[in-house]
Amino acid sequence: MRGVGLARTALRQTALRNGEWTACRRCLATAPILTSRPHNERGSLQRSPQWQSRREQATAAAAVLETAMHDPTSLSQDAIVEHLDPKEAARLHKVRNIGIAAHIDSGKTTATERVLFYTGRIKDIHEVRGRDAVGAKMDSMDLEREKGITIQSAATFCDWIKKTPDPVTGEMKDEKYHINLIDTPGHIDFTIEVERALRVLDGAVMILCAVSGVQSQTVTVDRQMRRYNIPRISFVNKMDRAGANPWKAVEGINQKLKIPAAAVQVPIGAEDGFKGVVDLIRMKAIYSEGEYGEVVREDECPEDLRSFAQEKRRLLIETLADVDEEIADTFLEERTPSPAEIKAAVRRATIALKFSPVLMGSALADKSVQPMLDAVCDYLPNPAEVENLALDRKRAEAQVKLVSYNSLPFVGLAFKLEESNFGQLTYVRVYQGQLKKGSYVVNARTGQKVKIPRIVRMHSNEMEEVQEIGAGEICAVFGVDCASGDTFTDGGLGYSMTSMFVPDAVISLSIKPKNTKDTPNFSKAIARFQREDPTFRVHNEVESGETIISGMGELHLSIYVERMKREYSVEVVTGQPQVAYRETIQGRVNFDHTLKKQTGGAGDYARVVGFMEPTGNLGENQFEQAITGGTISEKYLLACDKGFQASCITGPLLGHRVLGTYMQINDGATHMTDSSELAFKNATQQAFRKAFTAAQPQVLEPLMKTVINAPNEFQGNIVGLLNKRNAVINDTEIGPEDFVLTADCSLNSMFGFSSQLRAATQGKGEFSMEFSHYAPAPPQLQKELVAKADKERAERNKK
Repeated sequence: MRGVGLARTALRQTALRNGEWTACRRCLATAPILTSRPHNERGSLQRSPQWQSRREQATAAAAVLETAMHDPTSLSQDAIVEHLDPKEAARLHKVRNIGIAAHIDSGKTTATERVLFYTGRIKDIHEVRGRDAVGAKMDSMDLEREKGITIQSAATFCDWIKKTPDPVTGEMKDEKYHINLIDTPGHIDFTIEVERALRVLDGAVMILCAVSGVQSQTVTVDRQMRRYNIPRISFVNKMDRAGANPWKAVEGINQKLKIPAAAVQVPIGAEDGFKGVVDLIRMKAIYSEGEYGEVVREDECPEDLRSFAQEKRRLLIETLADVDEEIADTFLEERTPSPAEIKAAVRRATIALKFSPVLMGSALADKSVQPMLDAVCDYLPNPAEVENLALDRKRAEAQVKLVSYNSLPFVGLAFKLEESNFGQLTYVRVYQGQLKKGSYVVNARTGQKVKIPRIVRMHSNEMEEVQEIGAGEICAVFGVDCASGDTFTDGGLGYSMTSMFVPDAVISLSIKPKNTKDTPNFSKAIARFQREDPTFRVHNEVESGETIISGMGELHLSIYVERMKREYSVEVVTGQPQVAYRETIQGRVNFDHTLKKQTGGAGDYARVVGFMEPTGNLGENQFEQAITGGTISEKYLLACDKGFQASCITGPLLGHRVLGTYMQINDGATHMTDSSELAFKNATQQAFRKAFTAAQPQVLEPLMKTVINAPNEFQGNIVGLLNKRNAVINDTEIGPEDFVLTADCSLNSMFGFSSQLRAATQGKGEFSMEFSHYAPAPPQLQKELVAKADKERAERNKK
């Protein structure tokens, strides 16, 4: 035993000497210390160099885990990378988890198709709309190919061979990078697909249209990237289109998105004459040649572009000097940084979320996609360089840093569910440790222990089986019953990861199967869609008995109605779209309400006194008690709070949720035998209804930020359409051919707008909507809605 103790002491000293941090003695003493140690014939420890190396790495990993648990702020990403096992470091260095996100029709799926072709994952290129009856690889649903839009985010993986100059000899050598890629939808109705993809990715490619620049959905995608701290490179697509101007896009990133950005390439020609790009860091021209642009040829920078390229290179260095200290020092010394220094600075600033390098090309014309792949490898982080946090439920949900070592206990996040022919397919991002086929994991939410029967890597709708997945990778598993956003661990750690942001639904439809015999399939479809999509919500109206589905827009719900018909053979009948109205008050009202009911035995008695008034903004409702002298006991006040919150869910005017209302109870009375928590809850609800109707109640309607893009000749028609809907036009941006109009429109008035827009623009106009804010509905509409709600109540009371 004395020999083991000495060995432990020596290992502990080695780990602490290498690690430069402290760890608890218990952790280092019990870290995989005696699990696989070699022994000689006498049973004493062998001291082979390989074993000592493994022991030191295991102990150092334990020290890292201890620091991650108890003092995550002191554990930098650089320290995590430094203490990686060399094998692990080499593996993670070549891994990239990226997403492609952009405004509608910016070319995301087209770019992904080229990426898959150039990396050898697919043998032929197919177009998005499926004109050749095949369609893009990542749009595997028939609906996606018919409509030419991405509905579900699709995951794939590929290997990119990057040519890198040897630092000593200068010869080009091949470096193989493994890229996990998720192609996301652009339409706001499917924004949850972008949210859950960005939640688990380490970096992103933000695609912009060379003609339109930064558009409305680009701003939304930027907001989502900031929410999850995602570094991004920007790719200006469609450089071959008429009116292409990449500098408008660069300026838009700086001005509208408020992130420093500069071009690392300049185009050689534009529109029909677009031939390639000049790499500003190396000052080399890059051309894509061959039938599908698969041959990349480098040449000297064209003479007529040299001065322009030098000017843009200076601008790149100046922008970097503002966000990177090393380049700033070089700039102050009036020394021109070397290409290696510029590249390192771009990588540092991009990973630190201070900068976005801008690249250019045309995916549809098969030009300059390969340099974008090189930029993904050069500038976006590997999994070890990204900070990922979890909450430790064993320590009052204290923050814990996750460390992407294979040797540490497993932690993974289920971020997406899909129904397949083989059962539920669960997409998992592994943050720490390894996930192995046949191993057991624990669902942190339910505490249930489950076996992993099968692990696959996804390639759109195809799958390749694997035996294990390491830290920092993305995979899918079968046979695991869970919900989207569940955390899985090895069972020893009490970790739980934060969930993604889920926006509120803005539109509802009543729905029922056309034929009663289809009810079982209808129920299956509803249950599946709810599991897969957190923004698709279903509830049953107790009074009317109707099933109500809610979602992000007309297109969102119509897609699910269509999927029920195609995938479950269920014809459904939908009712009038219901807008998610809200209710509020405009004035202050005092109340003094007594609930007194005697039924023979113990009765009900509760008296509540106070006032209600608006909070001043349309935010959360507030309840406060200001009881003095103990006239109402604490448990009854908690019941009053519950009564207030319940009343805010179903408002007195229309039965919609209440916003911006403050209620204070400052006096009351109780009865020794007749008072109860239920009595005070009911009394508060009755007082709420009376006070609400007396406090100048008001109906609020959702206003949508609507962005319309159409050719200039139709501007008058579109403005006329919006004026009929009482829309407020906020901005109009007129380009050489198209114009972009931004307006706030009520959701109620926008039903059927898509068909009218097509008619008014000969099918050339397009628009997108996203929820902006709630505002008072017009007086006439308020009267109509209240009268309709009163009529429905009267009819129900008759029954």
